[in-house]
Amino acid sequence: MSAEPRQQRFVFGEAAELYDQARPGYGAAIVDDVLDFAGVDAERLRALEVGAGTGKATVAFATREVGILALEPDPAMAAVAARNCAPFPRVSIERATFEEWRVQLAAFDLLFAAQAWHWVDPSVRYIKAAQALRASGTLALIWHRVRWRGERLRDELEALYRRVAPELYARDPGFPGLSPRREERELIGEITASGLFDGVTARTHRWSETFTAESLVDRLSTQSDHRLLDEATRVQLFDALRELVTAHGGAVVVPHVTFVALARRR
Repeated sequence: MSAEPRQQRFVFGEAAELYDQARPGYGAAIVDDVLDFAGVDAERLRALEVGAGTGKATVAFATREVGILALEPDPAMAAVAARNCAPFPRVSIERATFEEWRVQLAAFDLLFAAQAWHWVDPSVRYIKAAQALRASGTLALIWHRVRWRGERLRDELEALYRRVAPELYARDPGFPGLSPRREERELIGEITASGLFDGVTARTHRWSETFTAESLVDRLSTQSDHRLLDEATRVQLFDALRELVTAHGGAVVVPHVTFVALARRR
């Protein structure tokens, strides 16, 4: 899993408020997975978050009284995260990439990243994570993924993307996730191959999300690959998607899975 182009990495700040409104959060079962694996009482646990975004995962862990240093390089995203985390005194937001952050050696019981690890330089991410974690500290990498199971909607979306945005379709966008993805298997192998972590474990949580035409367009407007489309193609694609949702009675259901990779520092 290689790091994404820098241009994509910093496009989210253009739509920070929309990102905060349109992206899904992280449920209690996901947090339970991570905290149970970490084996440290939440109120005693010190965590480092990589790529906090607007604080979706940050808030989910902060509600359990976890102390968190959350790294987020984009100023607009960091500002929204700081606002969302204001009720939690044990959370601090630092504007920095993980690569440029000055590592605090063996200072954290948990390092987690939600929808963000792929942005980090693969040549340093596991080394620096191991440096930041205490012995047996937990690495938790979390992703929401679309996981189609033969729905007709998937085929209709594929035909639409092929027709309106073939170059984007060829890049296999993560949302609406039209092609089966093998990143989870690659991720487990990558963690193991680093030689820095033991007990690598994967957990999955199935769920679904219902979109109206506008909420679907809003979600896609927060995806970096869609935001980087030329304006004419983006408008045409979004109009076609609105027509598709309308043809389905005004709402469509998209199946998801949340994938959680867990490991302990050697």
